Amino acid sequence: MPEIFGNKSGLSPSSLKALERIYRRRVPNDRIVTHELVRSLVDASNETKRQVGALVHRSGEVDCVIVGHATGLLLPDIGRLRAAEGRFRALRLIHTHLFGEPLTRDDLVDLTRLRLDLVAAIALTPEGEPRSLTWAYNVPSREDHVLPYEIVAPQPYGKEQPHFGELIASLETEFGQLRRTRLVRAKDGRAILVHVADKRRPSALNRAKAELSELLSLAQTAGVEVADSVIQLRDKPDPRWVVGRGKLDEIVMRAIDLDAETLVFDCELSPSQASSIAKQTDLKVIDRTQLILDIFAQRAESRDGKLQVELAQLKYALPRLQQKDDSLSRLTGGIGGRGPGETTLEIGRRRARERVHRLEKELESLGAQRRERRKRRRSGHLPVVALVGYTNAGKSTLLNALTDAGVVAEDRLFATLDPRARRLALPSGQMAVLTDTVGLIRRMPKDLFAAFRATFEEAADADLILEVIDAADPEYEEHVTTTEEVLGELELATKPRLRIFNKADRLSDEQRAAFGNETGSVLVSALDPKSLDPLLAEIVHRVPSSKEDTDLAELA
Repeated sequence: MPEIFGNKSGLSPSSLKALERIYRRRVPNDRIVTHELVRSLVDASNETKRQVGALVHRSGEVDCVIVGHATGLLLPDIGRLRAAEGRFRALRLIHTHLFGEPLTRDDLVDLTRLRLDLVAAIALTPEGEPRSLTWAYNVPSREDHVLPYEIVAPQPYGKEQPHFGELIASLETEFGQLRRTRLVRAKDGRAILVHVADKRRPSALNRAKAELSELLSLAQTAGVEVADSVIQLRDKPDPRWVVGRGKLDEIVMRAIDLDAETLVFDCELSPSQASSIAKQTDLKVIDRTQLILDIFAQRAESRDGKLQVELAQLKYALPRLQQKDDSLSRLTGGIGGRGPGETTLEIGRRRARERVHRLEKELESLGAQRRERRKRRRSGHLPVVALVGYTNAGKSTLLNALTDAGVVAEDRLFATLDPRARRLALPSGQMAVLTDTVGLIRRMPKDLFAAFRATFEEAADADLILEVIDAADPEYEEHVTTTEEVLGELELATKPRLRIFNKADRLSDEQRAAFGNETGSVLVSALDPKSLDPLLAEIVHRVPSSKEDTDLAELA
């Protein structure tokens, strides 16, 4: 017996028979729909008082018959987002509209999200007769066409239809040519960035743009190819979708138009939110925390750093292993075991917890080694100066300029993940130890911050903290606030501190004058050695004198 999909509750046997008869119809490739199929769909709609649709394959056969409610219908699961690169699903939806309404938003979302060949609606008269036929199909992105689809105005029922096969073949050719012009090298394909901002905040849109700009920098650092970005202002994020349902549908359409495969949200998604969005969009979903973890995983070099990143990744993933998956539902057991044994999912969680415990023990051992190295430095009575500040403020460049350290310094976020310590020769002739630390960022993932907390022990033992600020960044005040919050959390707010406004070479004369008047601070450019003399003089003035030299070979 042919299967009927959708809302079958309350249907009479005669209604079910009318629906089953639709499977007998065939549609040749030279037209969108035949009079016979239209008649069968209309009769079934009149019998059930509900919308009725058919998914018709290019072979002409009816694949699925769906019954909905008076104003809509829900399509069955017909697979993932793309059947093949640059191609459509090879299915078209023909369905009835009981009240003569045009194509709805749900119709257009189904068309774009499922890559259907075409969606057509048969508008009925009040007497239940077919009055007009309207349809829509996907189109490539063009300057003269913003939407990813094109709607044909309602045509009187019975009017000659275009050649369906030729229309779809020409569209697939256009899409194929467009895909060949888009060379994607990023591992996650093309991505759309999504930011949801609190519209009640002052200057909400400007703040949202600034935070989205930082997300763009994070994405580029992680190697993501960004195709587009979306901002939505709301009172609060949607508990299920984060953005509104309508906005999510728009994002899906935009993703299909741009061949984007990934959504990157500028917030930490709960496991249920990530799952709901992925199921609704058929796209890969990444949140801000995953993005930062990915950057750290790519850039960690030392064993300490790699273990810290792995620990943070496991702690992030553990609650997400609670999500059920049919592929992990098998039970395991053994001889002498009680009951059915552990599920595969439970085994995965147990092994992850065991790995977390082992990593914590290893990191504690490495922490003891770091403490021993710092103890040897203190025994030499050398003053310690620590560089702290927002990511990409220029800390590593400054370390190189002051000590000829030769460490990697790039104009990108989180270029430094492992603490570095080098000798610093001061103008007074004494020596000091200059250490670099991991850059800070607003809303640092809590698991990552906990894992790298030990890194800031270098700053905890410092005689002087140099707070490096990117003076050329329009958001530098927000960066200062973030640094203050982190130093307070680390109980370092009371440490002697000198603010360094870096990147003076990028400032106007007026800006340099304004920063130069800041009390308790120094304006420098790490790329200009002459500008560093006032900084060195301040360090000499603020750090205690060393009583003896020491062997700093291990600092390298």
